[in-house]
Amino acid sequence: MRVLHIITGLGVGGAEQQLRLMLRHLPVRCDVLTLTNPGAVAAGLRADGVRVAHLGMGGNRDLAAVSRLTGFIRAGGYDLVHTHLYRACVYGRIAARLAGTRATVATEHSLGRAEIEGRPLTRGTRALYLGTERLGSATVAVSATVAGRLREWGVPAARIHLVPNGIDAVRFRFDGGERRSTRALLRIPADAFVVGGVGRLVPGKRFDVLVRAVAALPGAWLLLAGDGPEGASLRALAHRLGALDRIHFLGECDAGASGPAPGVPALLSAMDVFVSTSREESFGLAAVEALAAGLPVLHGACPAIDDLPAAHAPGATRIAGGAQELTAALRQRIRAVVDSSAPHRLPPPRAVRHYDIRRSGERLMDVYTHALDTAPPTWRAHS
Repeated sequence: MRVLHIITGLGVGGAEQQLRLMLRHLPVRCDVLTLTNPGAVAAGLRADGVRVAHLGMGGNRDLAAVSRLTGFIRAGGYDLVHTHLYRACVYGRIAARLAGTRATVATEHSLGRAEIEGRPLTRGTRALYLGTERLGSATVAVSATVAGRLREWGVPAARIHLVPNGIDAVRFRFDGGERRSTRALLRIPADAFVVGGVGRLVPGKRFDVLVRAVAALPGAWLLLAGDGPEGASLRALAHRLGALDRIHFLGECDAGASGPAPGVPALLSAMDVFVSTSREESFGLAAVEALAAGLPVLHGACPAIDDLPAAHAPGATRIAGGAQELTAALRQRIRAVVDSSAPHRLPPPRAVRHYDIRRSGERLMDVYTHALDTAPPTWRAHS
């Protein structure tokens, strides 16, 4: 089986890094085509031995890209096309149908109730999505919450397949040496209480709430990994609150990074509590990674945790409200560890095993098999 994955871009982001991790666990030959931005994840894929091509799409209305994309798919002789992220799903489904591809699968990574990929949902956006969804063979939802939203939109339940995002838990296991070296690198006192957050710096993540909460706790530090349009305003907020010297804005951090800059696993080892303040999420992968590192997790919307029984993630606590409520919750965490001579760590909960990437890969292969087995016989089959 030959599979082509089409994605909107390959900068550092949740969907992009999930694609790279998934390809390591799929027992089929896969190529990747990015419509735009062949960034850091493209380099990582190539290092893994994956062929990566760049379509050079000029924007959302670059209609000529359909012809180029169709030609690329047809020349590759792919059995199945798998699309990721909104623009790639729209253009990829159309091009795959024109190329005569036997089956097309799309993963819905970022569908919220009121926004998609951080942008407000409009009537036109929804209509275009649903119109092109009918051209595909199956739609993968990364959480039960997303599956429910797709059904509410009118996508037939029989076309929706649940394949949760996954992690390689061993990569995030707590490492005391990494904790000490990362804190030393970032000039954080060994006995300081460190709060962490990971994600795109966009309004929906509500990192301003996290900055305000940490600023109100003298002696607490914040590690914030991610980049985005809110970066400058968040730094300005930290400066106004007099906490800029205790808040590290670390930019994009690859989960598998190596070299002088610490990657996400090292940062998680350096933290004492992980916080996700998102207003809306389609999964919440960073929170699961934090659970794998043994961290207590304070979270807002997080389907990865909310969709499971509470016993699957006993170290996770749902938070609501603004900075004052979060400050109070963090103060409780500080009291719980202040007298401890070692970092407080929890055993990885059942949720971590539930989201093992190998299990997700097996589920995705089942979707591929189903899509190919049920493909209309009039579609061209590739050898």
